[in-house]
Amino acid sequence: MQTSNEILERINTFIDQLPYERKPLTLYEPIRYVLSLGGKRIRPALMLLAYQLYKDQPEQILMPAVALETYHNYTLLHDDLMDNADLRRGHETVHKRWDANTAILSGDSMLVLAYERMTHVPADKLAPVLTLFTETALQIGEGQQYDMEFEHRNDVSEDEYIEMIRLKTSVLLACAMKMGAILAGASDADADNLYKYGEQVGLAFQLQDDLLDVYGDSAVFGKAIGGDITSNKKTYMLINAFLRADDAQRAELHRWVDAATFDRQEKIHAVTELYNQIGIRKLCEEKINYYFEQARQYLACIDVPAARKQPLIDFTNEMMHRDK
Repeated sequence: MQTSNEILERINTFIDQLPYERKPLTLYEPIRYVLSLGGKRIRPALMLLAYQLYKDQPEQILMPAVALETYHNYTLLHDDLMDNADLRRGHETVHKRWDANTAILSGDSMLVLAYERMTHVPADKLAPVLTLFTETALQIGEGQQYDMEFEHRNDVSEDEYIEMIRLKTSVLLACAMKMGAILAGASDADADNLYKYGEQVGLAFQLQDDLLDVYGDSAVFGKAIGGDITSNKKTYMLINAFLRADDAQRAELHRWVDAATFDRQEKIHAVTELYNQIGIRKLCEEKINYYFEQARQYLACIDVPAARKQPLIDFTNEMMHRDK
């Protein structure tokens, strides 16, 4: 069996060596560029680790695993364009390095390329794999749309937010786990439990992102702290702050959220202080732990020896105890 670090190394080497032989090169160079920027490679790693629960040599499914990574990075490419973001992982975004039209066209081609890479599976597994992938891709688009709509609403509930992050983030981790299980010939029950495992880990992972955006170290986190606060993003933190604040705290929150002009650092400090008063950090940490514990219960139902689960457990433990 391979460790998660060995699997990550194989994934990165495979991505670095992928050929781009089609033309025009100007269409495919942005795709190569996006995938060369690195990242945590969580989705392909989870897929290979799920496969390894049942079979050795998970490198046999590197191409469909990288299809998931290609798809994930396609969504980031278009997210950056929609947000007019200048940087991704410390490098220029595609629309900044090239232009918006290139980002749209290369992104579209990246989506098609993800599907082409996903077809590199045994013929008897192609239908269930593509069905799962297609449903997941549709759900992610739905989650992104909800996220956009929430920007213009001040009545987003906690349940709505959790469903949005489930669609936008969790389902792709769940898909990775179930797809690895399908390709390894796991039982339907195991495949479904692994899907639920990935889903719960994904919810915990996104809530941890919310937490780190407020309480992380910008030098480690890789981006400025407080971006969600300054943009009034409807996160678990802000939603629950409004729900649990007293009248004076709620009025102060409204004052900062409604302010058309403000000093960035002053707003971050003031809203963070309100979170501290209301107990939002502890609340978020408890919710993260809840979803992580739910994930553990689904993994406990998987019918494989404990030793085969260890690389997956190690990887998800690292995910959930990160500082970036």
